[in-house]
Order: sequence, then structure tokens, then C-alpha cells
Amino acid sequence: MKTKEEIVRNWLPRYTGLPLSEFRPYILLTNFQSYLEQFCSLTGAKIANPSANMPSASAEDITMINFGIGSPNAATIMDLLEAVGVRASLFLGKCGGLHESFALGDYILPVAAIRHEGTSDNYFPPEVPALPTFNLQRATAEIVQQHNADYWAGTVLTTNRRVWEFDERFKEYLGRVQTVAVDMECATLFTVGAYNQIPIGALLLISDQPMIAEGIKTEESDRRVNIQFAEHHLNIGIDTLQELARNERNIWKLRF
Repeated sequence: MKTKEEIVRNWLPRYTGLPLSEFRPYILLTNFQSYLEQFCSLTGAKIANPSANMPSASAEDITMINFGIGSPNAATIMDLLEAVGVRASLFLGKCGGLHESFALGDYILPVAAIRHEGTSDNYFPPEVPALPTFNLQRATAEIVQQHNADYWAGTVLTTNRRVWEFDERFKEYLGRVQTVAVDMECATLFTVGAYNQIPIGALLLISDQPMIAEGIKTEESDRRVNIQFAEHHLNIGIDTLQELARNERNIWKLRF
């Protein structure tokens, strides 16, 4: 294999367990196996290969992929998706909410992401902002409101640092850069999506409040969040991509 096209066409089925011919044009991304299993319950889909590194399932116009946690995995899936004709991709992830007014189960609609993870530096210079596809975020916002919910819009910070909740200096830095939430994938997804000309958006669920000791995520608190909010989160993602498939609206605001 000498070209990127040859590599990604070979690797995407190997990572996901799904043949290229079975990929749908609308991609729902997550890093939680429970989301993929719920997707199957809601749509009647079946996981192509449960033991795959990035297990996936398809139903109607949507393929859902659990690509795992962290920016290297986010970059990998956005590179591999170049093998198929993606019309739109939407990430359903979780994040830590940083403002006192936020509550568990609230949604964050990122308008940009701070590239604190390092992975995206392999694609664009540091001064290039990490931005989601505008029209995709607008469509997601409309569906959120149709589900009688609301969202907070703002900049998220994407970091590879997993354990920082004890670090007061890092917390002070988060305040200075005016970020509303912390996650581990958005900046990479947005950057590599732009690099590969793949429309990408995100809707994040606030699963913890890491700025206060009692808000740090635990196994029990994460279980409660999943029980209360995950299905609603997933339904919004499915409905957003189905609406885009029906209307064939122009996703891209600008041409590359």
C-alpha cells in the first residue's frame, strides 16, 4: 500500500469490523459502548463485530462507531473515514462542565475547541482554530430544541491530560482561557475533519463538574448520568442525522 487512500480503505473495515460497502453516509460517533448498544436497541441494528477495536453498527442512513477515548483515537477515525463518502458526522460525547450554573445532563454545543491535546498539531499549525462545521451545529441546535431541551454554547478545551482535578494551577488556567467545558476529543475531531474535508459537529453531555470536589466523576455518578440522560442524548443525535438525510441541506458553509 503506497497511498493514503489504499491504507484507509484497508484499515477502516479492519478497525470497525464493517465492510466498506455497508457504511452509511451519515456517521454517529461516540466513545461509549453503552451508546452503541442503545443505538442497536433503538434502531434494530446489529454490531458488526463486537470484538473490533472500534465496533460499529448501521441502520438506514446512519452508521454509529464507538472509536474509543482520547485524541489519538479521534484522529484515527477521522482519517479512516476518508475511505467512505461521509456527508455528515456527529460526535456524541461527554464533558466536564466548568460553570456553577451548569447541571449534570445539560448539553454543550461547542462553537470551537482549544487545541490542548497535541495530536492536532500534526495536521495544522497551532494558530489554526479547531471549529466544527457551522451548518451541522445549527441543525443539531434545532433538533435539541425540538426535543424540548436547551444547550449552552461556547468553547471547550480538549486535553490529553486525564487526571487534573486536583491541580489548582490547571483549574486557574481553564478560567483564564474562558472555556465552558473540558473534553478529550473535540479539538482533534474538528481539526482532522477539516483536514480531510469531512463535515463534523458535536453535542456534549455534561457528565461531571470537575471544578468542585463533590462534582468529580465516579463510577456511581457516571452510571446515574447514563440512566437519566444517555438515551435522550442519543435520540437527538439520531434525529439530527435523519433530518439532514431527509433534507439534503448544504452542510458546508465554505468550500475548501
